Amino acid sequence: MKKVVLKCKLTNRDSFEQKLSDIDLDFSPIQWQHDRVYVPRNYQSRSNYPRLIMRTEMQSVDKPAKYYFILKRHIEDSGVDIVEETRVTDYEKLVNIILQLGFKLAKEVSRRRQELKMGEGTYIYLDKIDNLQGYFAKIESELQTTDSVQSAKEDLVKTFQTLGESHFVDKPYFEL
Repeated sequence: MKKVVLKCKLTNRDSFEQKLSDIDLDFSPIQWQHDRVYVPRNYQSRSNYPRLIMRTEMQSVDKPAKYYFILKRHIEDSGVDIVEETRVTDYEKLVNIILQLGFKLAKEVSRRRQELKMGEGTYIYLDKIDNLQGYFAKIESELQTTDSVQSAKEDLVKTFQTLGESHFVDKPYFEL
């Protein structure tokens, strides 16, 4: 699936959340996610190399963890992210496959995340990343085959600006 993603470091989390609440949009309960990010051995930032992510997700302490395998590839020239995600039942076996394919563990990122669905294929995530100051918001919008990437990006920028945010972050969490 193709997505346009825009991330912002929030100036004030409570104000951001209140502005969304004022228009009857509320975030889901907090869930915990832990990503192990694997990159090719010759990985370079700002390149079109794929990243493989093994995600552990817990929605509450009384429910079992869920595991996901995620392939992410940012196509720098177009500003589009290619993302494929699948649920995993044998986490350890898949990590062994990733390592045998020549990928290496780059970083581990833990976060507490809340989600808000804005419309068909558009989500806002409110993230508190362990070991990073402040809160981040991320908007992901799925692209249809006829959608303009530039127009979609402009819409995401306008959304953040309407919510009073403009401190955009163009690096993935594992590079911050």
